[in-house]
Amino acid sequence: MPSLVRLANEEDYEAWSQGESSKRTLQPRQQRDAVDRIVGQWKEVRPDVDVSPINVIGRVSRLSRLLDRRLGENFARYGIESWMYDVLATLRRSDAPYELTAGDLVRQTMVTTGAITNRIDRLEQRGLVERTSADDRRKVIVRLTKQGLDLVDEVVAAHMGTEREILAALSPRQQRDLANLLRTTLLGLGDHDI
Repeated sequence: MPSLVRLANEEDYEAWSQGESSKRTLQPRQQRDAVDRIVGQWKEVRPDVDVSPINVIGRVSRLSRLLDRRLGENFARYGIESWMYDVLATLRRSDAPYELTAGDLVRQTMVTTGAITNRIDRLEQRGLVERTSADDRRKVIVRLTKQGLDLVDEVVAAHMGTEREILAALSPRQQRDLANLLRTTLLGLGDHDI
């Protein structure tokens, strides 16, 4: 079965995805990436080991690093880091008045209590969030300030533009299929919605 990233064009992808590959000859791209080289090297030195998982895991790993770098460049234009955007965007998605308990932030950002406390402290120092107490004084409410709301609203548009640029090499159908395959993999690893 051909790799999704190696199908020559949209028509070949469509034929393959609809099970019509026997009716057409798929032409793989001639370009090779670093993972192809690594797989080839392993096949040379350890032909007895099935290294096929590297085709996916290696690419996901490399993609993660490249994505972090590219998204980080965009965030830096606004003077923030990815973790800052993560907290600000999580609060923004909660809708007006753009607040969550610290515990909800921990669950939705998937970091430890200590890490979220540190992040809230740093965002508060920059005037992007504020803490308030709930009726139950043991609960801390974290809320976007006007400055934080304005910033995240500005960044989100550019962030989505950057993500669209990153995915531009894939057709809408390929993007949907890749999203479904990645979701299946994540669920298989236990990454369920909270």
